[in-house]
Amino acid sequence: MIAMQVADIIAEYVVFLTLTDEDELNLDTAVKMTESLADHLEEMDKGFLRELVDAFPVIAEEYSGEAKEVVRNIAYSFYLEEALAADDPVRLAELAALRDARD
Repeated sequence: MIAMQVADIIAEYVVFLTLTDEDELNLDTAVKMTESLADHLEEMDKGFLRELVDAFPVIAEEYSGEAKEVVRNIAYSFYLEEALAADDPVRLAELAALRDARD
């Protein structure tokens, strides 16, 4: 339950930083805040981070259009699966291959 609530907060934050027009939000500020969020996410307890990663596709259904895609891709955009697999070189290689295929 708490992971879903935190995922909701993170999603709103990321959607705002990603989709707000440059006339309304300074690009440098948005980049700094995104980098700060990435740092905080990587420092999270791995069990809780797993719950967050699993929550993003669920809460993405509450959004529409471009915002839905932004939320659905939070784990990918912030390399969260890689953070979870940091001690597993085989999984990291799998994730790298998946990224290469996607990009």
